[in-house]
Amino acid sequence: MQNLYKTAAVVTVFTAFEHFLGFLYRIILSRTLGPEGLGLYQVALTLFAVFLTASSSGLPITLSRVISKHRARGSKRGERAATSSALLAALLFSLPITLLLFLLRTPFTRIFADARSADLFYIILVGLSFTSVYAIIRGSFWGNRRFFAYSLIELVEEIVMIVVGVLLIVVLPTGLAGPNCAAVAVLVSYLASFSIALCYFFARGGKLASPRGEFLPLLRSSLPVTAMRTSSSLIGSLISVLFPMRMMASGASSARAMSEYGIVYGMVMPVIMVPSTLISSIALVIVPELSECYYRGEQQKLAALVKKALSSSVLIACLLIPLFLSVGEFVGIFLYSNARSGALIEGGALLLIPLSITMISTSILNSLGCEKQTLAFFLLGSAAMLLCVWFLPPYLGSGALLVGMACDYLITAVCSLLLLRRKAGKLGLRSFFLRLVPVTALAAAAGVLARNLLIGVLGYVPAALLTMLVVLLVELPLLHVLRLVDLRQPVLWLKTRFFAKKRAKA
Repeated sequence: MQNLYKTAAVVTVFTAFEHFLGFLYRIILSRTLGPEGLGLYQVALTLFAVFLTASSSGLPITLSRVISKHRARGSKRGERAATSSALLAALLFSLPITLLLFLLRTPFTRIFADARSADLFYIILVGLSFTSVYAIIRGSFWGNRRFFAYSLIELVEEIVMIVVGVLLIVVLPTGLAGPNCAAVAVLVSYLASFSIALCYFFARGGKLASPRGEFLPLLRSSLPVTAMRTSSSLIGSLISVLFPMRMMASGASSARAMSEYGIVYGMVMPVIMVPSTLISSIALVIVPELSECYYRGEQQKLAALVKKALSSSVLIACLLIPLFLSVGEFVGIFLYSNARSGALIEGGALLLIPLSITMISTSILNSLGCEKQTLAFFLLGSAAMLLCVWFLPPYLGSGALLVGMACDYLITAVCSLLLLRRKAGKLGLRSFFLRLVPVTALAAAAGVLARNLLIGVLGYVPAALLTMLVVLLVELPLLHVLRLVDLRQPVLWLKTRFFAKKRAKA
């Protein structure tokens, strides 16, 4: 368990840095492209995600689980055959669909509300097969617990996209529109991660084997996950069309409707998704371990890992909720110079709890072979999201998107927890949750009070920083007193390391 924590910490550092860079890049894009340009870029990415998820999204996690199963049984040939099967499946979809979409470019472009988004989509589409293959190789790293390579290449991909994007948009006079330059940067980053991952795979002794006996079982296992994630991308694309349409039906202009969509998905959601940095690290490290425990029948260890993953994810969400409630508006103004985004960040703070539970529980259930059930939960939540997007925009504007997400994540989280209890036994999280609620409530109240007092005498930045300090000074002692977090552990670890170094020098 201790090694698991250390690995998760290393992965978290890489992931946090990657998300931090991506967040900065999103700020640059919001300021250089504007809400409308960001909306066009987001629409193209959302539609491309449909085809990317269809070609490879379910395969990496399924490949990771299958590799873990073969590792538990000591079958090297099975690992290699599973990797070959996943690569074959990804290419069999991505290559024909890329060719078909280019051949049918004129009729396909008509599905876009704005033809400029179609141009961005076709730039990114060139990288579909490359990034699909990269996703499979990344899945093999995951199953073999090569977390450093997995995380490092992801970070390099993000850095390449940011460097190329900034050069093309801000520095070099290319003559291309800003959104087009951003799309080129995405394509270049896909080519870079594909090249690096492929070289590393073979340099570290990676081998392929005949997919015979593995192709169909792997495909069957991955289909529910692929269907879920492809449906998610399709629904995202549908929302990118449906929401502006419903806004315009209520009297909004096309530019305003696209701007509202760009604010939510281009400005608000990157902030709301901050917990994903840590939760994805936990999921990345724990999924292979869970799969091996499941196939070995180690029920007690399985239940302990599930409990630890869930409690850690909820703790992360509840630590951030008071910060979002108290300084969310400042964040929108400071990062994006957009007060509307700040108000929505603040209003979406409570989304963090169902969002965090959904993210970690879906990863856990997929590692336990419950792909069909997670697909059903996803469809239930998505139906609620679409209903909100259809009926609420005339009354709530872009707030309809946040209400829809809340319904979606809440339904999925509740259903997932009920299934996890059946699969892993009693989780024993009630006491943990009951102690965490007053900490979150008191910290949020202290933060809002501090913000209201400080904003009258200080500027946005000092008021926000002092408010965040107040929140942390309330949260941390309460977490320690209620035994939710042991603050002595980091101190003891540092002392141990310090004395170990002194002994080594002596």
